[in-house]
Amino acid sequence: MAPDQLAELVDRYAAALVLYARQWCACPEDVVQTAFLKLVRQGRPPDNLLPWLYRVVRNGAIDASRAARRRTRYETAADDGAPKWFAPSHDPTGLDARTAADALAALPAETREIIVAHLWGGLTFEQIAEAVGSSAATCYRRYAAGLDTLRLKLGADRPAHAK
Repeated sequence: MAPDQLAELVDRYAAALVLYARQWCACPEDVVQTAFLKLVRQGRPPDNLLPWLYRVVRNGAIDASRAARRRTRYETAADDGAPKWFAPSHDPTGLDARTAADALAALPAETREIIVAHLWGGLTFEQIAEAVGSSAATCYRRYAAGLDTLRLKLGADRPAHAK
């Protein structure tokens, strides 16, 4: 892979991949960097590059999380160390970032990962399905159910599909 191609991939996808990895580990930047190094070592890029990157980042983040749990088996994580899903808002009429982050964090991991990959990562449900080893229909159902749950927790009247 040419250096300029790699630079373009990093510029285009690194931020979303870091956010995606943040679901599982405290060192998402390291995991994403390792994924790009694996890509360079591949020689020939995989046929479905974006889902491949998401799968490598997902697996690396889960491995990093397991390693961190082993190191800190007898410690409890402080709330301040929790990943920040939303930037704090200074608009008193806007959505409270902490409440939104807590609602997102309370979702099942499978649902949260699909929402993050779709909304922040820009992946299609087919690409997400390939990355997580599921079907696109299942990913969509989890996504829709997760958004309905978030709407209810954050004060919306009814789920979107009921309107």
